Amino acid sequence: MKKIICTIVALCMLLSMAAMAEGTAFKVGICNYVDDASLNQIVDNIQAQLEAIGAEKGVTFEINYDNCNADNSVMQQIIANFIADNVDLMVGIATPVAMNMQGMTEDNQIPVVFAAVTDPVGAELVASLDAPGGNITGTSDYLDTDAVMNLIFAANPDAQTVGLLYDVGQDASATPIAAAKAYLDAKGVAYKEYTGTNVSEVQLAANAAVADQVDALFTPQDNTVMTAELSIYEALAEAGIPHYTGADSFALNGAFLGYGVDYANLGVETANMIAHILVDGASPAETPVMTFDNGTATVNTETCEAIGLDFDAVCEAFAPYCTSIQSITTAESFE
Repeated sequence: MKKIICTIVALCMLLSMAAMAEGTAFKVGICNYVDDASLNQIVDNIQAQLEAIGAEKGVTFEINYDNCNADNSVMQQIIANFIADNVDLMVGIATPVAMNMQGMTEDNQIPVVFAAVTDPVGAELVASLDAPGGNITGTSDYLDTDAVMNLIFAANPDAQTVGLLYDVGQDASATPIAAAKAYLDAKGVAYKEYTGTNVSEVQLAANAAVADQVDALFTPQDNTVMTAELSIYEALAEAGIPHYTGADSFALNGAFLGYGVDYANLGVETANMIAHILVDGASPAETPVMTFDNGTATVNTETCEAIGLDFDAVCEAFAPYCTSIQSITTAESFE
């Protein structure tokens, strides 16, 4: 009898919580790191999914969105504004935003959900992927660097020099660049590093890679290079240099290949996590970081033709190293 009463009480509490949640308005502050195709795609899908969840569950998500455009002082002001506005949860798009949100919520413990953080443990955002342990959790776009390297040599087994193009200030680039170096060292293939911290510097770095006639160029999920891709892809294509990158948005903006997660799906799952915390009462500390299958290769067919490669032959060479291969043509943003 006592067990039955306890069950009834627990059921009543759950029903009461559901009733309380229905009709509730939650304030969500979203800060994007920079205006690029991948990150914008995440934001669009977070907003669309939260709207759908709100309609389904009878709640409202009041979204305050801002973009700091890679300016740290602007980023901190945006986060301070979220705190002053008493948001119920913050969303940090990319590692620098997530790290600032973590630091600025130590005292108030406002829940933080990050998106597109490549190495959340290495960035010391979470204690572990399974048990974050603080007021922060989220979704990771971890890149399997060896898989991208495999694609380079599947297309060109005789490659002698691989260029590494990235921003040294991007935390997301540190781990995959180190992994790329280890892979190339083990294979006995030379590499050259080309770096830039803004669009102009990335353009100069890409021109240097062209002058050096590298056999291929690799960039991980680097937001600085992503922002510059539209301004460098033509020079690389004219030089016959395939640019292998860590996101499909690079290929959308002209790179030969983007390999990695589906950022639209990452945005949807980030929204589901936000709702799980706000509506269902889940604790960020106990909500595992979500990772995704990195097996999709996106090939820009226009660039493929420009650098003198046959798309069908490329697909055949790549097939053993991908779960799927898709094609794309150059545009500024996803439809």
